[in-house]
Formats: sequence, C-alpha cells, structure tokens
Amino acid sequence: MGTDTVRTPPADGTAELRSQQRGWYFYDWACSVYSTSVLTVFLGPYLTSVAESAADADGYVHPLGIPVRAGSFFAYSVSLSVIVAVLVMPLVGAAADRTGRKKPLLAAAAYLGATATTAMFFLDGDRYLLGGALLIVANAAQSVAMMLYNSYLPQIAPPEQRDAVSSRGWAFGYAAGSLVLVINLVLYTGHDSFGVSESTAVRICLASAGLWWGAFALIPLRRLRDRRSATREAALPGFRQLAATVRDMRRHPLTLAFLLAYLVYNDGIQTVISQASVYGSEELGLGQSTLIGAILLVQVLAVAGALTMGRLARTYGAKRTILGSLIAWTLTLAAGYFLPAGAPVWFFVLAAGIGLVLGGSQALSRSLFSHLVPPGKEAEYFSAYEMSDRGMSWLGPLLFGLTYQLTGSYRAAIISLVGFFVIGFALLARVPVRRAIEEAGNPVPDKI
Repeated sequence: MGTDTVRTPPADGTAELRSQQRGWYFYDWACSVYSTSVLTVFLGPYLTSVAESAADADGYVHPLGIPVRAGSFFAYSVSLSVIVAVLVMPLVGAAADRTGRKKPLLAAAAYLGATATTAMFFLDGDRYLLGGALLIVANAAQSVAMMLYNSYLPQIAPPEQRDAVSSRGWAFGYAAGSLVLVINLVLYTGHDSFGVSESTAVRICLASAGLWWGAFALIPLRRLRDRRSATREAALPGFRQLAATVRDMRRHPLTLAFLLAYLVYNDGIQTVISQASVYGSEELGLGQSTLIGAILLVQVLAVAGALTMGRLARTYGAKRTILGSLIAWTLTLAAGYFLPAGAPVWFFVLAAGIGLVLGGSQALSRSLFSHLVPPGKEAEYFSAYEMSDRGMSWLGPLLFGLTYQLTGSYRAAIISLVGFFVIGFALLARVPVRRAIEEAGNPVPDKI
C-alpha cells in the first residue's frame, strides 16, 4: 500500500484550503440530486409500476427465470447494486491510495453514474429489466464515487474542522435536493400544461438528475488536488486486494468496531431513504405529489438538521450526538408503523422527524470515521466505510423485500427496520473513540 507524502491539510485559513473545501462541497451538491429525486422519490414507485405492468397474473416478474413479486423488484435491484459496489470499491480505493490519482477515478465513477441516470429517460412500458440494470450501474457508480469523495476529507480539513466541513457538505447536498425537487414538483403536478404525460414527466425528472450530476461534478474536479504517493507498490489482482485491505484493517480493531456499528445503523438509514416512497404510495395510498412534498420537507429540514447537529457535536462530541440521533430514528420509525392510510398530514410529521436527524447522523459519522483512518490509507479505508455505507445496505432492502413478500404488508416491512437502529446504538456505545483515534496514529480533538 502506498503512503501519501502529505497527510496534513494546508495551513488553516489559506486560500487553497478554502478553495478545495468549496469544491468538495459541490460534489455533494452534484450527486445528492440522484439520491433524492431518483432513489428516494421517483424511481421506486415508477419502477414498481413498470414491473407490475410486466407481471404475470399472479403479480410476479421473472428476471433470469426467477419468480419475483413485482412489488419487491425495486428493493432487490437496490440490494444487487450494492453487492456490485462491494466487489469494486476496495480495488478502486487501494488503487487511489497507491497512485495518488483519486481525481481521474472520481471522474470516471461520477460520469458512469450520471450517464446511467440520464438513460433512465428511456424507461417506459414494461422495460423493468432496463430499469433494474440502469439502477444497478448508477447506484454502484455512486457508491464508488462517494468513497473517493469522502477520502478527500482528511486532506482538506484539519481535525478540529472536520465535523463542520462534513456537515456543510451534507447541507449543500440537501439544499440541491430541495431545489431540484421544487422543479420536479412543478413539472410533475403541471405535466398537462407542459404538454407531456405523467410517465414522461417522471422520466424527465429521472434524466435531469443525471444531467445535473454530470454538470456540477465539473466544479470539484477542477478544484480538488491529488497528492501523489511517495511509494508505489504493484497492484494486487482481484480479490487479493480485498483480502489485503481486510488484513490491514485487522491491525486497527477499534476502527473495525466503529465500522460494524455504522454498518448496522446506516443500513437502516439507507433502507428508509430508498423505500420510504414505496411505503407511502403502496401502503398509505398517498399520491406522487404528496410524496414529493414530503421528501422536499425532509431535504429542507435536513439542511438545518445537519448544521445544528454539527454545532451540537462541538459541545457534546460527535459520538454522543450520533447516539442521540439513533434514539430519534428508532422512535420516528416505530411511529411510522402506526400511520393511518390516506392521511398526508401525519406522513409530513414523520418526514419532519426524519429530516431533522438524517443529515446530521450521516455527516457526523463521516467526520468521526475520518479520525480513525491511519495516515496514507484514506481511500482504502473509506472504501471499507463506503462498503458499510452502501455495501452492506443490501441487507435492509433485502429484509424489507422479503418481509413484504412473505407477509404482503409494507407495515410489517417498515417495522422490521427498527432493529438496525437499536443494535447500532448498542454497538456504537461500546466503542472507545478517543483510544481508537490514538491507535490509528491521529491527534485527538478536544470534543469527540
């Protein structure tokens, strides 16, 4: 594995540091529209309807000859996409650390994902297999790109600034998601006045997220700087690299303990994000406009939530603030089980609760992990982090899909996710983060 010649970011307050931080924020601005408009709002209900139009009399589609309930196809596609990402991320992360050339790899992943998302414009009729394939490519590419993007955090922010910088990045992303959702809502609700069908309006919204992603990715690609490795070892082929990464991580068991906790509770977060619209449309009988409005509320409140939790972390420490957010997640999700059908007001109340904790729990988890990464291993270790972020997030959608397939109830499916937050809380509470930072060879901030 290579060792970066420079671990410490530029001197605090320099123009170069601020320029790179602003460029870094804009990748969240670019790619978060995919997570919001595509994965959270439009693609789940739309791909489910496409699969249902292709289903047999019993409500099943048969990809590769496998009987799958049409209502579970989207969840299974999300699961498969993150399994693909698991196979790719360690290789790309180790290559980025070894060569120091993160930016070309970030560009390749970002534009592969943006292209697949733009191609969702052609998803119509009964082309559910096309939709599943594009989802797998776009979601896997986003995971790889986010791994590389996250690995820049130790380079652009000194330890005492990382909670704030990470929180601003998430806030930028949620602000972009809010802005584009407003445009989506205007197009979707007024599609007749624009002379397009409802289906065409949805496909335009999907494709526009890919165009937005590709356009604004140019800003971080101009401003971020690569730092070449001092040494370059020969590339390890295939799964030998994954095995080498795992062996190296075993030397830092407390970092692994944090990753295990994050793996569990973030699996619940990612599943709520990807399945909320399906729950609202299929179980609660809410219309697409209501769902868009609720997700827009989540985005707006997540901006405030991320910044507020960043400030709370300066007072109480990142670990305590994350633990508090997990309690809020548990209570909010449990309340979601009891939401009455056809009552959008209560769905908006639930969305408000999610929005207030969503951005902060993700931003602080990212900044806390950045302190646990050994110097020179940023991309490689953030590949493991992203595997926890995305790579094990197949389990939540799989559990959600299986629960629905076995019970036919989305309420049972949503309540099955509560355990991820309870177990994640218990695991995180046991991690001694100060000792973990010291053992990783990094300075310990005053509040952590």
